[in-house]
Amino acid sequence: MADIFDSYALAEAWDEMFERPGTPRPPYQGLFAALQPLGADELRFRADQLARVFTDRGVTFDYAGEERPFPLDLIPRVIDAAEWDLIARAVRQRVRTLEAFLADVYGGRQIFHDGVVPWSLLHSSPHFHRMADGIRPANGVRVHIAGVDIIRDEVGAFRVLEDNVRTPSGVSYVLENRLAMMRTLPALFTEQRVRAVDEYPARLLAALRRAAPTAINDPTVVVLTPGVYNAAYFEHALLARLMGVELVEGRDLVCENNRVYMVTTHGKRPVHVIYRRVDDDYLDPLHFRPDSTLGCPGLLNAARAGTVAIANAVGNGVADDKLLYTYVPDLMKYYLGETPLITNVETYRLEDADTLEWVLGNLGDLVLKPVDGAGGKGIVIGPRAADETLGTLKENVQRDPRGWIAQRPVALSTSPALIGDLPRPRHIDLRPFAVNDGDDVWLLPGGLTRVALPEGELVVNSSQGGGSKDTWVLSEPGPRIPHVVTGGHQPPAHWQPSRNAAWDGESEQ
Repeated sequence: MADIFDSYALAEAWDEMFERPGTPRPPYQGLFAALQPLGADELRFRADQLARVFTDRGVTFDYAGEERPFPLDLIPRVIDAAEWDLIARAVRQRVRTLEAFLADVYGGRQIFHDGVVPWSLLHSSPHFHRMADGIRPANGVRVHIAGVDIIRDEVGAFRVLEDNVRTPSGVSYVLENRLAMMRTLPALFTEQRVRAVDEYPARLLAALRRAAPTAINDPTVVVLTPGVYNAAYFEHALLARLMGVELVEGRDLVCENNRVYMVTTHGKRPVHVIYRRVDDDYLDPLHFRPDSTLGCPGLLNAARAGTVAIANAVGNGVADDKLLYTYVPDLMKYYLGETPLITNVETYRLEDADTLEWVLGNLGDLVLKPVDGAGGKGIVIGPRAADETLGTLKENVQRDPRGWIAQRPVALSTSPALIGDLPRPRHIDLRPFAVNDGDDVWLLPGGLTRVALPEGELVVNSSQGGGSKDTWVLSEPGPRIPHVVTGGHQPPAHWQPSRNAAWDGESEQ
């Protein structure tokens, strides 16, 4: 039988699985040995099974008006224990830095007084909300959940691409991917020392409960969703279900005397922690958009009074502005006295006149990103852009230099993805999810690996035709902990979400 990887040709990028053709890297040797005997027909059959699992569980998305299973590639991404340790320490370092920065922004703003970051960055940020100034969370945490996007560059070095500390989305796919893979290819997990991911809901609930006002011993936690028509509603419903808390909409909440209540059939019930998946602008019509019906009037007043905690905190967007991203190494040195364990991609600020002039003259050689973009929206990859696109980009950048950053093009690492019946190299990234309870920053082992399925595509979001992979973090040698396919924090077998699970990072981060 022919080896399914015989025709696999390495791309012009770092390949996650292979050192050279036919020679897998050490973390992949067990997976390679397990997949090698499978024929193309068997791989396609298993891939179709994966799609059916997702369809049965409602993990679908609307692509060009057609409801499809969210693409889960059959070949997992593998990270060994040493590399994961580096990623985990780097993400913790980054979360601690941004947490300190946000406390400063909505407190004394000393970093601006000391000239480390210019005042103009704060005053021009659309996500700095003066109405959140002075709010002190009970346990000091503003970044309860973070998603830090990481790539590997051409020489195999990890780089941080961006930070997401508002309402980072996508963790539902980590949980669903693992469940689907274990049902479809259980034999792959027999000999592999893959760390489980089903601890996330319990960790998240514990962190949310610890965020409650100090005097509350048994806090009531709710998940606030914009509703069933939101692209990430599947995730909202799944997390509420797995945590065993209520999923609510704005109309289910009411504020009275700076206290938040949930309206139930048995009357009003106090709410102490709100895990909100509603953007700032729609959260509280008293302080933000007065026409919003997605939030609840008075939430911010209750947070200021200390009777409710909002996770993540209002105003966090000032910390994941892509312009602020360029200052994170300076923030890290200022607040922690440390240098980044994983560095940024080389990035240029355009507010400096000389830098702006140079960038405008080299648009065809750079990647331009809007500082407030999400889901790959607005990104222009200069070497692949048409002249007309570059001309429009030049006008937009000249009009609003603060609204853009420029980066050198990075060939994201590739991983084998099943295209048709055979593996082909496709570009990937990684979004580890961190949960901060005030004492420790815990990382979900693996996170979400997104894969750009069109050949040569560098934007990995589903809106650009991307999918995802199950991400395996290998444990250190020692006693094996068996995986549990059902039970624990998994939803009951009869449960089905009522809406689709589309997610591309646009509705949420």
